[in-house]
Amino acid sequence: MSDRFKVLEEEKVFKDPVHRYIHVRDELIWDLIGTKEFQRLRRIRQLGTTYLTFHGAEHTRFNHSLGVYEIVRRMVENLEKKIAWDPEERLVCLAAALLHDIGHGPFSHSFEKVFHTDHEQWTRAIILGNTDVHRVLTSVGGKFPKKVADVIEKTYANKLVVSLISSQIDADRMDYLLRDAFYTGVSYGNFDMERILRVMRPKEDQAVFKHSGMHAVEDYIMSRYQMYWQVYFHPVTRSAEVILSKILHRAKDLYRAGYQFKDQPKHFYTLFSGEITLADYLKLDESVILYYFQEWADEEDPILHDLCQRFMDRRLFKYVECDPGKQMSVWPELLQLFAAIGLEPEYYLVIDSSSDLPYDFYRPGEEEERLPIHLLMPGGDLRELSRESEVVEAISGKKRTDHKLYFPMDFLEDQRTYAEEKQRIIALLKAQEG
Repeated sequence: MSDRFKVLEEEKVFKDPVHRYIHVRDELIWDLIGTKEFQRLRRIRQLGTTYLTFHGAEHTRFNHSLGVYEIVRRMVENLEKKIAWDPEERLVCLAAALLHDIGHGPFSHSFEKVFHTDHEQWTRAIILGNTDVHRVLTSVGGKFPKKVADVIEKTYANKLVVSLISSQIDADRMDYLLRDAFYTGVSYGNFDMERILRVMRPKEDQAVFKHSGMHAVEDYIMSRYQMYWQVYFHPVTRSAEVILSKILHRAKDLYRAGYQFKDQPKHFYTLFSGEITLADYLKLDESVILYYFQEWADEEDPILHDLCQRFMDRRLFKYVECDPGKQMSVWPELLQLFAAIGLEPEYYLVIDSSSDLPYDFYRPGEEEERLPIHLLMPGGDLRELSRESEVVEAISGKKRTDHKLYFPMDFLEDQRTYAEEKQRIIALLKAQEG
C-alpha cells in the first residue's frame, strides 16, 4: 500500500461508553485526532446548555466526533464486502466523519444565532486553511483536503459517501441520539443500531435498507422524534439558551456603545466587530466564555450583571405557553408594563420557538429537499419508507412547532416595588396558559 495510506504498527483504541471501543488503524486518523484544532473539541459540550437541565450532559464534541468516525468506519467495513472502495475514497469518508463538527463554536447554536456564524463554514475553513488539520490532510495529497471539505458541504461527487455522514439516517444522527440519551440518562434515544448496520446496502446515491430491517429504522425515526421534544427542546434548556443569548447580545451592544468593561473582552473584539479571523475563532471555547460570564457578573451595567449572575447561578427564567399569532394580543401592554417597572423587554421578555420535522420524503422545489430513506424490497425494487411503514407515514412531513414566553418570575414575585404593575403582568402571563 502507498505511503499515503499508512496504517499504524499497532491499532489504537479509545474506550467509549456508547460503542465500547473506537478503533483507529490509519495513521491519518490518528494524526488528525492529535491536532490542536481537534483537541479543542474537548472544551466544547455536545449539548450546549443542556447540562443545566440534565446534569450528566457534560459530554463533548470530541466524544461525538470520535463516535461518528467509529460508526462510519463500521459502515465502510460492511460496505467494502459488497462494493469495491478505492483506498483514498475510504480515507475521505473516515476523515470527513471525524472532522464534520470541528468548526463548532462554544455553546454552538446559541453562539451562531447571536454572531451570525455557521459552524459548517468554519469547518471548511479549518480543513482548507492554515491549520494543523490541513497539513495532516495534505500528507495524503494536495487535493485531499478539498475532497474532505466537499463531503461536509454535500457537493462531493460520490453521493453514497455524503449520505453516510449527512442524510435522514446517517452516522452523525445515530451517534448523537445514542450518546445524548446515555449522558442525559433518558431511554428515548435508544434504538437497534447493530440491526440497522446489518441491513444497510449500498446504492449509487445513498445507502438503503433491507425491508426485513424496517422496524429497526422505524424505531430510529421515533427515537429521534422523542429526543427532540423530551431533551433537545426541553423548556428549561431553552430558558438557559435565552439568557446565554441575551448576555452575548448585551456584551456586544455595550462594546459597540463604547462601554468600558472592568476586564476588557479581548477574545470578543473581532467577533463584536464582525471581522473575526480563523485564528481568533479557534481561541474561543466554553472555558473562555464562562470566564467572561464570571467576570461580567461583577460589571456595573445592571443588565449584564444580572443576566450573568442568573446563568452562572442557574436562576433561570420561567415560561408560559404562548401562540404568537393568537394569544399575544396583550403583547403591547406587557411591553409597556415591563418598561414601567424597569425591566427592558428586549432582555427580559422573550418568545422562543422550536420546531422539528422528524422525517420527510422528497418534495421537489422546496427550500430543504430531503433525500428519503429507501427500503430494498425482496424483489429488488426500492420503496420510500413511509410507503411501507404506517408508523412513519403518520409523522411524515408534519412539522411540529412550540412557542414559549420567557420572563424573570422571581423579579415579578418581589412585590416591594411596583406591586400593582407586577400583579397585572403575572395575571396577563397566566392568562396565556389558558
